[in-house]
Amino acid sequence: MGGQAVPRYSQIVAELRQRIETGELAPGDRVPSTREITRQWGVAMATATKVLTELRREGMVRAVPGVGTVVAAPNRPVRPARPTAAAARPSGPADASSVQAALTLARIVGAAVAVADAEGLAAVSMRRVAAELGVATMSLYRHVADKDDLLTRMMDTVMGEHPLPADPPTGWREAVELAARQLWDLFRSHPWLAPALSMTRPQMITSALPYSEWMLATLHAHGLDLQSAFTAHLTLLNYSRGIAVNLEAEAHSGLDSEKWMDTQEPALLTVLDTGRFPALSRLATAGYDFDLDALFEFGLQRLLDGLAALLNESSAG
Repeated sequence: MGGQAVPRYSQIVAELRQRIETGELAPGDRVPSTREITRQWGVAMATATKVLTELRREGMVRAVPGVGTVVAAPNRPVRPARPTAAAARPSGPADASSVQAALTLARIVGAAVAVADAEGLAAVSMRRVAAELGVATMSLYRHVADKDDLLTRMMDTVMGEHPLPADPPTGWREAVELAARQLWDLFRSHPWLAPALSMTRPQMITSALPYSEWMLATLHAHGLDLQSAFTAHLTLLNYSRGIAVNLEAEAHSGLDSEKWMDTQEPALLTVLDTGRFPALSRLATAGYDFDLDALFEFGLQRLLDGLAALLNESSAG
């Protein structure tokens, strides 16, 4: 038997690394985003996220708030660029004041989102965000109250990046599907978002209100009372969030689903070989292609089938 196959994300990392080392991608150039990687190489979003995480770990690229992921200068830390004036002369009161003057809420939130996207929500702290921006930690508190306030602003920012269209589809199912898939895409783009959202302690995320209004107006217009429509909305939201909470672990664990299952397979087969679980044994023999996107889509359609029945009952009543 030959050696173990090189993981797909490692192949993409090697290709991008070569493009950087040969100068095809120069320092400061944007590298493909996770979404672009999924399109160009035909891989899942989790694999694309792992590619950029590995390149950041190697110091090949760095995240720049408001810009994206760019090629890092050789032998420099993976940090956003600091003002060139500060690098050209010793720092002093004028330099400190210019840095503070340039510090804005948008830059703070952007830096925090970049860290969370690259390394997960656990990596986000006030100290870490300040270090990414090259400012004192205490200076952040002029713009955000605390880490919880920062997190709420992060969620508000990313959810506001992709507003729902001004004119929804006329059919209720198409409208609900559009909103649900857009939410799933947001979770895919920002794997930390789903774990950060709370159903029982909802945060005040202004940019999420149009989503709730869209769902309520759609379902109410097609026969559901507002109470039932809101319950349906929460059911769909929590379903999407429930699937999406697995995205961050998949993106930042260092093991994709296939590798993880490879580590568990011997113990699983030992149990299945006892003959106590014949259906599971047949499934294991046939193989199962685990894919979060497919799982989300399957459940979404079943929930919409149930809503269709409920809407039919309401119109008949």
